[in-house]
Amino acid sequence: MKRDTRTKKQQGFTLIELVVVIAILAILAAFALPRFAQLSEQAHQSSIRATAGALAAGVALAKTQWVSNGFTAAETNVVGFGNDNVDVSDDGWPTSVDSDDTTTAMNATKCQEVWLGVLQSNAPTVGTAGTPEYLITIDNGDCVFTYQADNQGSSIEYDADTGEINTTIN
Repeated sequence: MKRDTRTKKQQGFTLIELVVVIAILAILAAFALPRFAQLSEQAHQSSIRATAGALAAGVALAKTQWVSNGFTAAETNVVGFGNDNVDVSDDGWPTSVDSDDTTTAMNATKCQEVWLGVLQSNAPTVGTAGTPEYLITIDNGDCVFTYQADNQGSSIEYDADTGEINTTIN
């Protein structure tokens, strides 16, 4: 009988190979984690910009419908825009919905109405208390919608006198 003198090779990784792999993964993680954190911040900023753009477009469309209807003065319930219930000022800028108030003196209720009236379905939540996506405040008669998700104080401001939308990203 012949004896098999071959030795079986050990299968698996050596300790050095495992340490090298762990070191490589640690180096990759050190570079990747800050990038992922930055992506989250960029996502919040993009969300704010997109919402501000949608609000600006809704405000402009409400005024366009007001002009198309041939109005030259304040009007309640502009027909042809949204649910036919947006009220506009003497210059055609949205001022309220349910309040039937065409003055440009804004308060939190009117700001919320304008937000929901021009953004309509799938609008981010707004409110003056609790945990809405945007918190409503008034600054010099303008509506200020402060983004809450990132706690950075970024905001969207609506001026009912001019229809202007300003975005502040912090």
